Amino acid sequence: MPTVARFNVTPVKATALHHPDRLRFERFGVPGNREFFFVDEDGGKIAGTKLGTLQQIHSDFDAERDELSLRFPDGTVATGPAQGGEALDARFSSRSVAVRLVPGPWNEPLSSFAGRPLRLARVQRPGDANDVRPVTLVSLESVEELSRRGEREHPVDPGRFRMTIEVEGVSAPHEEDTWAGRRVRIGHVVLSLEGAVPRCVVTTLDPATGLRDFPTLKVIKDYRGENEDGLPFGVYADVVEPGEARVGDPVELLT
Repeated sequence: MPTVARFNVTPVKATALHHPDRLRFERFGVPGNREFFFVDEDGGKIAGTKLGTLQQIHSDFDAERDELSLRFPDGTVATGPAQGGEALDARFSSRSVAVRLVPGPWNEPLSSFAGRPLRLARVQRPGDANDVRPVTLVSLESVEELSRRGEREHPVDPGRFRMTIEVEGVSAPHEEDTWAGRRVRIGHVVLSLEGAVPRCVVTTLDPATGLRDFPTLKVIKDYRGENEDGLPFGVYADVVEPGEARVGDPVELLT
């Protein structure tokens, strides 16, 4: 039976991933995950597709103290209250998201690192910074197959896909695609598996550096093709029954 190999979350979208041993899942997704994101001067979201090196920034959020920290590659650490200030309707891909800008000591080092003015925004409603669905999932067997097709000696870091859940022990690469329309139980959580995740240029970047190191999209297209939504790799999921899941929990397909 497949099991959970790793979780991937981050309080600030596009920054370095955290890998906790357990997660709480609510209907909107994982509490605290992608609660913040960066916007430009015009209120548009800045994602890893535009500035991949943001993955070199480590973000930490203390929910109890409502305090956020950003640690930059040069060792600079900016810590401050995470309370939002000015309200803004930020452009988040093709939709508008209600946020509050979060002023703090990170503004200057953030803009200096990015080479352009950036601001930090906090969603006013949990889950609004999810791209499409609240949860995503991929198997390590699929990542290994991709690496093999791309003639890599060792598998690429699956963190480049920034999936909420990585599982291992499926019977064949991309078995998770066949779960669409079904439910799975992971720990105390029940997920409803939806369609494939269309991949973007951020998957070509090394998750440690944010620099391009693998032709992910070309490899996917060469051996998997392209559907009406794009280049499929991994699957979306909705949370049907909230609860807690842990690394090592079995992934049980429900009838």
